[in-house]
Amino acid sequence: MGSTSKPRVIIVGGGFGGLTAAQALKDAPVDVTVLDRSNHHLFQPLLYQVAMAGLSPADIAAPIRSIVGSQQNTRVLLTSVDGVDLDHRLVHTSDGPMPYDFLILAAGARTSYFGHDDTWGPHALGLKSLDDAVEIRRRVLMAFEAAEKEPDAARREALLTFVVIGGGPTGVELAGGLCELSRFVLDRDFQAIRGGHARVLLVEAGDRVLPSMDPALSKNATAELRRLGVEVRTGARVTNLDETGVWLGTNKVSSATIMWAAGVRASPLAEKLGVPLDRGGRVMVEKDCSLPGHPEVFCIGDMANHSHQTGQPLPGVSPVAMQQARYVARLVETAPQGEVRPAFEYVDKGSMATIGRSAAVVEMGKLRLTGLTAWVAWLAVHIWYLIGFKNRMVVMLTWAWSYLTYKRGARLITGGLKEIPAMAVQRKPGAKAASADATAAPPA
Repeated sequence: MGSTSKPRVIIVGGGFGGLTAAQALKDAPVDVTVLDRSNHHLFQPLLYQVAMAGLSPADIAAPIRSIVGSQQNTRVLLTSVDGVDLDHRLVHTSDGPMPYDFLILAAGARTSYFGHDDTWGPHALGLKSLDDAVEIRRRVLMAFEAAEKEPDAARREALLTFVVIGGGPTGVELAGGLCELSRFVLDRDFQAIRGGHARVLLVEAGDRVLPSMDPALSKNATAELRRLGVEVRTGARVTNLDETGVWLGTNKVSSATIMWAAGVRASPLAEKLGVPLDRGGRVMVEKDCSLPGHPEVFCIGDMANHSHQTGQPLPGVSPVAMQQARYVARLVETAPQGEVRPAFEYVDKGSMATIGRSAAVVEMGKLRLTGLTAWVAWLAVHIWYLIGFKNRMVVMLTWAWSYLTYKRGARLITGGLKEIPAMAVQRKPGAKAASADATAAPPA
């Protein structure tokens, strides 16, 4: 151990994994330090609600210090982690090196554009942070504002065309939320345009949306999305995109607002560890979630590839990170180094996704729920896991108000009156207006 009387435990990341680990160690005879670039813990499952103006950012986030502030053995530092010296047990931060006896890496994941980060990233909005959600909200609301005063029909059509790429839970929730926002909320706010004029296109490269769930639930979700007005295109692969729209094969969909929910990649910190990684940049951890050759260092959540249980990596969902965090905390507290450790085993408690007002799908073991029953279950679970009594009450009352009145109070455009980054249809003066969905070869 180090020179201090208690083992020094550094936790990198204040997300579900890092925060749960810190809370699990509150009574342990260790000194805990939580490092994060943000001062808040974010409830990511509800990010899309901020993006769709259903909730305000503060409703789904809480300061990390306020969550662990009562823990006498825990401190929080706002800093960035630049790398780890595994041999000398040092974490390199923007404020200098920090020694550790145990290290828990829970830095999460970032949006991945499958090798097109530099070219597609600037034009397709990901959803991994509060900043992302607020920017999506701004872009969506600005698109309606711009369309309200746009005289050109083709340009207006492109402004009101929203493309969501990726048919997983985030994509499904974004697409459904967009349709509800446009048809039931913004429809009342504008005179020249109506929310019903908006076109929402959900693109999935696979043969069905929600591919990780039961096929019957995927079919139900597709039907509910189409009932809301979402155009669902499966088996459609994105070949290119830019500031004017998206190419599906050689077919271009002109759009000023593109949202990306198709893939993630582990935090860049994983690449600096010098250990084996998978194709998604995740650390290939041992059965006990430790790094190969370094039993004092653990990697959990979206940063880790733990495939010992089923032969496949565990899903990148919060229950995995939280269960791994509690397991690792027990090892840090009770298991001396060198002992044979029990393997981590994930208990799958199910998955769920909301599609829209009074519609969701839930899969829990053999139990399958759809429609209103699934939606109520979704509401209950998400309110229960929110941090803090105030957040739970605010969210519950906000959802109740929105349900009863079809009004959303977080329709705020922040950041000044910046223009939409791209006007999706560009024509020479006097040229014939083009459709927002036209066939064209993708640009080089």
